[in-house]
Amino acid sequence: MTPSRDIARLLDIMAALRTPNTGCPWDLAQNFSTIAPYTIEEAYEVADAIARGDLNDLKEELGDLLLQVVFHARMAQEQGVFDFADVVETLSAKLIRRHPHVFGDETSRTAQAVEGLWERIKAQEKQEKAARGKAKDEGALAGVPVALPALTRALKLQSKASTVGFDWNDVRAVLSKIREETDEIEAALDGAGAVAEAAGEVGDLLFAAVNLARHLNADPEAVLRQTNQKFERRFASIESALAAQGRTPTDATLAEMDSLWNEAKAQE
Repeated sequence: MTPSRDIARLLDIMAALRTPNTGCPWDLAQNFSTIAPYTIEEAYEVADAIARGDLNDLKEELGDLLLQVVFHARMAQEQGVFDFADVVETLSAKLIRRHPHVFGDETSRTAQAVEGLWERIKAQEKQEKAARGKAKDEGALAGVPVALPALTRALKLQSKASTVGFDWNDVRAVLSKIREETDEIEAALDGAGAVAEAAGEVGDLLFAAVNLARHLNADPEAVLRQTNQKFERRFASIESALAAQGRTPTDATLAEMDSLWNEAKAQE
């Protein structure tokens, strides 16, 4: 087979991979559950390419993510549930329905107004599904996938709670909550069963930190990813400085490494 820019050719390739006896044994052995982790992984690799500003890598990673969609759609087609065309049609209808300010008579033009419009339309869709018996009458926090990364899921849970008024109006109140959580960690460390109790309090602290990021209009996953990169960059600087002395981090004291860290920080 030769490469092609045609989506139909991609679907044919996926069908060939999933054809019994002549297809790929690994591809044939997969199902929705076994492929799902790869789908999540590919989404993260797309985000990583964007964070690194590597557009060539982004092109490849978007292809890998598209493969996940094609793979799931092919397995669904084999079961007679839906196919790739159904996925495209469903998405197209949703985009048109949720953008009446572009394809209809709605006049919302600011990003904030459009976001509110999107949420109202989603809520209406949920009510219509419930009326047709296709969705349960669930609470305000329903619909946040359990499989999401914990930081992202916390952000979505908090955002949903905010829509019904369960939220702080002042970002400083969130900061006060963070101080409260750190005090509770300290108190837990002083008590019996210190480690287990303190670990639980750390979870509360992380949840409060996500809330602070949300009130600052920051994505906690994105800002933590940036901090991870900063840590890697500064630690690499420590290793480089020690290597120039013929040493490694295991040969240095914590005080020496801390000093080199501050130098790396000052240079940024």
